[in-house]
Formats: sequence, structure tokens, C-alpha cells
Amino acid sequence: MIKTGGKQYKVSEGQTLKVEKLDTKEGQKVKFDTLLVATDDGQEFNVGEPSLGEKTEGKVVEHGKGKKREFAKFKNKIRQRKKVGHRQPYTKIEISSIKSK
Repeated sequence: MIKTGGKQYKVSEGQTLKVEKLDTKEGQKVKFDTLLVATDDGQEFNVGEPSLGEKTEGKVVEHGKGKKREFAKFKNKIRQRKKVGHRQPYTKIEISSIKSK
């Protein structure tokens, strides 16, 4: 389990996932600050107190924006309506290595 962007993700080697936008270029490697929990093929279970350190590496695949979320603001009796939309930026990463020790 890693922590980035205020969220925790359960990851494994070779997995791709979308995280909050990171300030790195496409193709660059990125290290994650906190590895919270790690296992070795289900045999050994390591728990960090609070973390195990920088032991997870990944590669930035792409940057993008998510699906558009639309919502409306409405005020009664004064004929005010406003339609608002938002697209959350993300970074797609591929986990290359996890070191549990």
C-alpha cells in the first residue's frame, strides 16, 4: 500500500493506476515517499510504523483529465441558474518495483 495525493492505493508490480496529478514529465521515474504495508508472496508481512520508506518506484505513462462532472447551481425565486463543470487532472503511472525489505 502506498500513499500519494492524500489517498492510499493497494498496488502490485506491473500495475497501472491513475493518481492525483504529479509534477513529473512523461517517461520519468517517480519514487513514492511512503510504503505503508508490504508482503513477500503472501509469506512475510511487513507493516511500517508509520512507513517503510522510499521503496516503491513507478514510471509516468501519461497525464490527462478525467471525465467531466457537471452540476447546477440554482437560487429560488430570483431566476438564477448556473451550470458548472469540472475535469480533475490525473497522472497515469505504472508500478515498476516494490522492495519489501
